[in-house]
Amino acid sequence: MAYNVLIAGNNASTIDDFFLRLQDDFDLLTTSIRFDDVDRHLKYFTPDIFVYCINDNYFEDGAKLISVKNLLDKYSIPFVLIGSKDACSQFQRGAVNVSNLTLVKPISIYVIRDTIIEFLTKRLEPEQPVADLLNNNPIEEKAASKPLATEDMKTMADTEAMADTKTMVEPKNERKHILVVDDNSLMLKVIKEHLRNEYDVATAISGKVALRFLEKKKTDLILLDYEMPEEDGPTVLGKLREIDSAKDVPVIFLTGISEKDKIRKALSMKPQGYLLKPIERQALLKAIHQYLD
Repeated sequence: MAYNVLIAGNNASTIDDFFLRLQDDFDLLTTSIRFDDVDRHLKYFTPDIFVYCINDNYFEDGAKLISVKNLLDKYSIPFVLIGSKDACSQFQRGAVNVSNLTLVKPISIYVIRDTIIEFLTKRLEPEQPVADLLNNNPIEEKAASKPLATEDMKTMADTEAMADTKTMVEPKNERKHILVVDDNSLMLKVIKEHLRNEYDVATAISGKVALRFLEKKKTDLILLDYEMPEEDGPTVLGKLREIDSAKDVPVIFLTGISEKDKIRKALSMKPQGYLLKPIERQALLKAIHQYLD
């Protein structure tokens, strides 16, 4: 069972780690902390847990987070806080009793994964006292006692080495693999649902995350959003063409634009095709089948 995890916060590196390393363990979606935005995600994504990632410059509006917490309680969804010791302390001074579980960094993404899964598993056991589960005691790296994957984690360096080895293992199946790159997390979720019955699907919320993914893994086709902040689709495609292992991978642009100049620019990069948003499932599958089957 893959748990649904709704993520928010201002620590981009931790959020990227979730999408880059844990997408096979969780179904992931990001959100802002606007009340309406969170409420919409709770109704349609139905998360099992809400994860809030903060950096040391924590200046979020405590009142907004308390409103979010009240909304989460309405749906019986726990609130997990992830950040450094100082950031977590600052957060808890401004939003007392908001987090049900606090994970203090430095801590590996795989310890975070295992702790969240253990927390949710115990939470679903009726005989487990709620008081034992909903605690605010920080869980640090040294508190992790069970092994990760196939070897014990003794130091952070060991963990990172193990993570690199883990990500380089190719899946042993015959299904084709597709990488979807889009800054809209809801669009990533929709496309993944369209494709999951026929293909193995990985998602990336930016070109940066996609390029890091392709440094260690292979894919058979890339669906690439045309308009993204920081680096747009053509820029990302140009960088992909500089990677030996990815330069020949078919790329299909996903775009909400219909201006001739922009379409001409997209086609000048010689992608295998482009699809206009909103993406219709049958048109998407037809385009993919053309290059993979």
